[in-house]
Amino acid sequence: MPKISVIVSCYNEEKAIPLFYEEIEKNIKDFENTEFEYIFVDDGSNDNTLNVIKNLKSKDNKVKYVSFSKNFGKEAAIYAGLEHSTGDYVTLMDADLQDPPYLLKDMYNTIINEGYDAVGTRRVTRKGEPIIRSFCARIFYKFINKISKIEMVDGARDYVLMTRQVVNAILSLKEYNRYTKGLFSFVGFKVKWLEFENVQRVAGETKWSFWKLVKYALEGITAFSTTPLIFSSFLGIFFCLAAFLMILVIIVRTICFGDPTSGWPSLVCIIFLVSGIQLFSLGIIGQYLSKTYLEVKRRPIYIVKEENMD
Repeated sequence: MPKISVIVSCYNEEKAIPLFYEEIEKNIKDFENTEFEYIFVDDGSNDNTLNVIKNLKSKDNKVKYVSFSKNFGKEAAIYAGLEHSTGDYVTLMDADLQDPPYLLKDMYNTIINEGYDAVGTRRVTRKGEPIIRSFCARIFYKFINKISKIEMVDGARDYVLMTRQVVNAILSLKEYNRYTKGLFSFVGFKVKWLEFENVQRVAGETKWSFWKLVKYALEGITAFSTTPLIFSSFLGIFFCLAAFLMILVIIVRTICFGDPTSGWPSLVCIIFLVSGIQLFSLGIIGQYLSKTYLEVKRRPIYIVKEENMD
């Protein structure tokens, strides 16, 4: 009998978890001769999330959980869920029901009947999101697909059903700075995308502020492209050539017209501009250096405080 592991990362989702559990239970009734396990990963919640999960566990043996010692982030929660999963097929879902459980049946049938290794989901609309956030998201996907060698699908969710082979491939990537959407693309395999309309949260509030999304985007750029480093190098070459041409202009002007002392405001502006470019380039290098620094420390991706996988 095939087994499907449903991994649910949770951070302060005490209101959403019961609604999620009720909805997923309705949808697994469509599966025949299939075993399920629900792995809830409590990412250091400071509300009643863990107790809600424990209450579900006492009623349903399919429910299992892993609780972190603190908030390590969604990427760590996903990795922990994948490590603890035992199913032949594994899927990632959010507790807020923005990943519609009704798609799971179609995803499973696609893998079984069409020979795909994974089936992902993508939103075709961003209805309900702030306009600025939606605009920035589209710009990000266009930008990263230009500078990266891997393709990231616009609107892609972490809601993916994978075979065990794909899961093992992702788990083999032990990097500390993780960007799941990029890792899914990096490992390859045959993937099909299902489209759906954007769904609003059923309860609670989003944990992703605009600046957290910006930091997450920078994580993806530094993890899967070295183009910013090349860009800073070209900036350096450009300004070296510009400085050389300016020196020639000054020499010619001095020989032909003397050496006037006027023009110091423009000189100050040029100094500030060049200094800004230098600091900008150093910032880019610093981002990559900081990621390397964190990787070589070999710190654990997450620390478990409590778990029940029985």
